[in-house]
Amino acid sequence: MPARTIAATPDAPDRLDVFVAANANVTRSRAGALIRDGFVRVDGTIRSKAGWALKGGEAVEITIPEAAPARLVPQDIPIDIVYQDSDVAVVYKPSGMVVHPAPGNPDGTLVNALMQKLDGLSGIGGEIRPGIVHRIDKDTSGLLLIAKNDFAHVSLAEQIKAHSVHRAYMAIVIGAMREEEGDIDAPIGRHPTDRKRMAIVEDGREAQTHWRVVESLKGCTLVECRLTTGRTHQIRVHMASIGHPVLGDPVYGPKRSPYPVSGGQLLHAYRIGFKHPVTGEEMIFEAEPEERFRMWVEKLGGSIVGMIRNSELTLR
Repeated sequence: MPARTIAATPDAPDRLDVFVAANANVTRSRAGALIRDGFVRVDGTIRSKAGWALKGGEAVEITIPEAAPARLVPQDIPIDIVYQDSDVAVVYKPSGMVVHPAPGNPDGTLVNALMQKLDGLSGIGGEIRPGIVHRIDKDTSGLLLIAKNDFAHVSLAEQIKAHSVHRAYMAIVIGAMREEEGDIDAPIGRHPTDRKRMAIVEDGREAQTHWRVVESLKGCTLVECRLTTGRTHQIRVHMASIGHPVLGDPVYGPKRSPYPVSGGQLLHAYRIGFKHPVTGEEMIFEAEPEERFRMWVEKLGGSIVGMIRNSELTLR
């Protein structure tokens, strides 16, 4: 793709990545990658630092390379497509499925299934994550928003950054909650000694979770969690931090679980709402949890009908 040369005005953003994102219609993370890979020149000189300070008046040359074709193999994996049009799709990811290939999971992922089922995916996510705007953990079930072209991807990513995408989860947590609802505002980052875990750390990224009791269960509580931010393992880390880890969580739960849950944490992304990137229409989708989740609600004395009704009423 030909390079674009844009003059930085006196009131240009201080950071180079902010300027590139705004003027090349890409996400800030994508802008940072372009800068690091040498695709951005300032007054003819390659600048490889995303935080390079623009003083104003410089000529910024941006080259956006064509997206490399994904080397992933489309696979005919059954997956529930809740909605799709020419720009976006909403899909239901079952628990146990990885969102995109990673070490140890080269195929059989949601992306492999999407390549087979959908007629297009954005290239902004790169070769490994085409169409992926946000993720949920392998053992978490529920709704995911997929971008089918780059314009939609940028729009949806901006909505997520602005905290305007509505995401709500159902979780069975250990113990009885003392309050009916609450807010957790604690920064999340990599654990200082265990890099495979996340933790609440002083220099972590801003993270907020609002939780609300849906139903009291035997030794546990069914809660609804609404995310303002979307950090890695956010609900699992936040609920564990207040003494109520998600039941079945092998990473943040207790060494001895009060119940023999298999298959990972009982966490379900049941609701997602966003503004359509082209039409501007407000769109909301909901999905019931899997049989495994429903079984545990009933086993612990809860009501599936009550769970669905209460979750819908709180967010109308």
